[in-house]
Amino acid sequence: MIRTILLTTIVTAVAFVGGCGPRTENIDVHHDTGPAVMGLDYRDFDQAAADMVESLVRSSALKRDRTEPYVVTTGRIVNDTMQRIDTDQLMAKVEQEMMNSGQVVMTSAVGGDGPQDEMIYQARELRYSDEFDQANVPEKGQIVAPELSISGKIIQRNVRIDRNRQQVEYYFQLYLTDLNSGLRFWQNETFIGKRGSSRSVAW
Repeated sequence: MIRTILLTTIVTAVAFVGGCGPRTENIDVHHDTGPAVMGLDYRDFDQAAADMVESLVRSSALKRDRTEPYVVTTGRIVNDTMQRIDTDQLMAKVEQEMMNSGQVVMTSAVGGDGPQDEMIYQARELRYSDEFDQANVPEKGQIVAPELSISGKIIQRNVRIDRNRQQVEYYFQLYLTDLNSGLRFWQNETFIGKRGSSRSVAW
């Protein structure tokens, strides 16, 4: 009996606490007017990706007397912030916008952290296997090498304004390099700054 009463009390208390907290809401990513945060959120990634790709498309880097799209790979993206940022998330947006421009295609065979899709090479391990129809196995010399590489860095700087306020600065840097010559054809830095309470956590 005591055990039943205790269990009922615990369940009621949990339900009460849960009911008193903020209600859960879906985020409308197209019209989000929610409060800004000191750390980086999806809006910052969207803005940074859009600004950088707009700069790239406007530049002459991808318009050098050529009709075919460039084959591009993503190199190393350095996270020099206090946050555990998944740089693949940022670059996925950048790569998507670049491909949407029609001026580049991305390769999944080569990347700064290895191939994007391991199946490219696993499928080639099936050569000469009696268990597989060789007509469907990729032949040698079919992978298209990248011509350009896009690499970069995300930097965070915290500046104390006064006793109660702080400014957090984020710098998104990208570089486009010709892999044949090693020459850099384009680079861009996008800045996102935030001011708020010094008690707010920026990581």
